[in-house]
Amino acid sequence: MSLQAIELYIAEQLPNVTTLDHLGYRFFFYETDQVLPFVTIAASDNEYDKISNLDRDGVFRVNIGVSKDTYNKLFADIKTGWDYTELNRFMPHPDYAAQYFICVLNPEGDQLSETIKFIEEAHLVAKNRFDRKQSAKMKKPE
Repeated sequence: MSLQAIELYIAEQLPNVTTLDHLGYRFFFYETDQVLPFVTIAASDNEYDKISNLDRDGVFRVNIGVSKDTYNKLFADIKTGWDYTELNRFMPHPDYAAQYFICVLNPEGDQLSETIKFIEEAHLVAKNRFDRKQSAKMKKPE
């Protein structure tokens, strides 16, 4: 699945998604909550992010905000030694691992199927966060 196919899947298969393009990234948010995206896709290096060498022809990185439980299951035993230029391998995000973001460059095969599952989970995490915020707003006394 190409970069465009992943973007199309998110836009057409997941409800209530908004996007924003900035610094070579495409940010995917749930509804109007544009504070924390549930997925970002980086298609090129920029002055703040060169760790994955995304200026290679056709290389892109999918960054996915999964649940704490999923993150810990994926990386419980591995804390260091990541090659962020490696294709088709799930890794903790180089900058946002503390927020339970994972990343993968050019997912294909089984990793592509897992990428879609993680994107769906991230969408649900974002929806739940949005719903909690909305609920809290409605409970505030006026």
